[in-house]
Amino acid sequence: MTIRYPNGKAYRQPSPSNKPHSKFANVNFGDRGMSLEEELNASNTYYLENDIAVIHKKPTPIQIVKVDYPNRAAAVIREAYFQHASTTDYNGVYRGKYLDFEAKETKSKTAFPLKNFHEHQIEHMRKCLHQGGICFVIIRFAVLERLFLLKATDLNTYWDHQADGGRKSIPLADVERLATELHYQLNPLIPYLDAVDTIINVSPSSH
Repeated sequence: MTIRYPNGKAYRQPSPSNKPHSKFANVNFGDRGMSLEEELNASNTYYLENDIAVIHKKPTPIQIVKVDYPNRAAAVIREAYFQHASTTDYNGVYRGKYLDFEAKETKSKTAFPLKNFHEHQIEHMRKCLHQGGICFVIIRFAVLERLFLLKATDLNTYWDHQADGGRKSIPLADVERLATELHYQLNPLIPYLDAVDTIINVSPSSH
């Protein structure tokens, strides 16, 4: 089956890494053999199986354009296109709260480029925040091997300042000041709900 991006370019599944990987923070990302998405999916599986939270990655919409029917009982998809995602990567429920978040990474050592986000993702998180949801982004500086959870409200501030001639990125120093740094552990692999606890505990509704 051929799956294509909206621009028509064929999608090729990345080859699985044969390198051994570790679940601890002092091992290089390149040796881990897992993408940020895979690491978050593993963490969410741990949270789900231990009745801590129900959080899933949203499926990417696919438009099917060519289907063969080799026999009456079967249909084979021959060609499809990725549609533009309409929202963010993950959502779910934790401690009675709705969570909605995006996961991004950069090779930059000094700042996180805002071009990694899309207008529709920012607007979606704004709407979720308006309804009392908890929204954030998990960002990874791949070369530095550092991982952070940044609240959507802080992301929105930098996003909006672009229109006023502001920076097109968030400096690492600002990320260190505003975000919560996450550290790998055994289970869950990325314990990001520890940082979410802090957000919940200081929210007005918790008092």
